[in-house]
Amino acid sequence: MEKSPKIGALAVVVHDAKVLLVQRSKQPDAGLWGFPGGHVEWGETVMQAAQRELHEETSVIAEPLHYLDNLDLLRHGEDGAVQSHYLLVGVACHYQSGSPLAGDDALDARWFPVEQIRQGDLPMSNRVTDLLETALRSC
Repeated sequence: MEKSPKIGALAVVVHDAKVLLVQRSKQPDAGLWGFPGGHVEWGETVMQAAQRELHEETSVIAEPLHYLDNLDLLRHGEDGAVQSHYLLVGVACHYQSGSPLAGDDALDARWFPVEQIRQGDLPMSNRVTDLLETALRSC
């Protein structure tokens, strides 16, 4: 059986010096904070997936603007074999409306001050700060 990476979209929304994050309810990264996102469905663009996942996980509506970066997420078993492989695509999104309300795969959804994320005192998924900085430079 041929294996191939799964594609995921991450919605990066910065508004009024705050960034929207969700606390994951499922693996990988259950309990950690990260950008709203999920699998790209068949026939859906990454931009469409970012917008859809954002709304499903947070009730927030935003317009996808452009790609930010690609992140390879490989999880290895104790024997070193690859257990899962995701290609996550960060998408800059412009906030339009809504207040965060956790839904779908999120335990919680909140706006966080950008400076708090930079300080790193929140339990976050790998590379959240890096992707946030890329988004801030692109604005």
